Amino acid sequence: MKIVILDGNTVNPGDLSWQPLEDLADVVVYERTREEEIVERCKGAEIVLTNKVVLDATTLNMLPRLQYIGVLATGYNVVDLEVASRQNIVVTNIPSYSTDSVAQMVWAHILNITNRVDHYARENRKGRWTESPDFCYFDHNLTELSGKRIGIVGLGNTGMATALIATAFGMNVLAFTSKDEDELPTGIRKVPLSELLSESDIVSLHCPLTDSTHHLINHETLALMKPSAILINTGRGPLVDDQAVAEALHNGTIAAYGADVVTTEPPKASNPLLSAPYCYLTPHIAWATKEARTRLIDICARNVKAWLDGEPINQVNA
Repeated sequence: MKIVILDGNTVNPGDLSWQPLEDLADVVVYERTREEEIVERCKGAEIVLTNKVVLDATTLNMLPRLQYIGVLATGYNVVDLEVASRQNIVVTNIPSYSTDSVAQMVWAHILNITNRVDHYARENRKGRWTESPDFCYFDHNLTELSGKRIGIVGLGNTGMATALIATAFGMNVLAFTSKDEDELPTGIRKVPLSELLSESDIVSLHCPLTDSTHHLINHETLALMKPSAILINTGRGPLVDDQAVAEALHNGTIAAYGADVVTTEPPKASNPLLSAPYCYLTPHIAWATKEARTRLIDICARNVKAWLDGEPINQVNA
């Protein structure tokens, strides 16, 4: 049995071990794979693992030996599930491996924005504190979170983890969710999206990307928000209209944007968010703590082992 990993570098750039998979089969790891290299690299493998390399209908039709595709992520839109099912190829994903890491990044962005951590660290490297006539200095308002409202759009695993951290800060939590009110923990109140946007001091996006949530944050919805509001996106880039958010930051429609994702990744140099004021971008790394990546590999190996044993788990196609 042969396993081919098409783009192993992002999951494991060399600081982790592929041993859990190597214990199951012969493993070949490619750091990255271009579209024109996919078929040649996969043609001798029964098992293919991919993070972002697309396995579309044309490619799958050229791989008659392929029996299993493991997506090294939670989202699995990189695989044509209909064709995979028709060819009796099992497709699995890695659910819930990075919940705590993503929630942590949400709060890293929020605390950076409210406490201006990066700003003051940069100023102090320039010598500003050493030149201060007082024991401290501050040139931006600092914000206490206790008593403020945070709106969570989507109460799945990461949304709920983010909400529970908010309650520990003493915040009031509003949620736009499909869950019933009586399912929600104490301190979390279900509200319509328009109320959440207009009442929240911070809005954090955790909903899946669907046709109905594509550009959920746009000119119209941004106009509902407070000028002092902070928007956070660690979900999917296309949940927001990049141009609309950039314009909102320039116009003072909202106060700040912290995001770990953009619509096209890596972003084009022309992406307006890269030059927008009070915009803080991290390069899609919320999922990438060493602990989360270790869990990802371990879950992947369990997925493969379960399939080899004839009892697949975390299967996403029929």
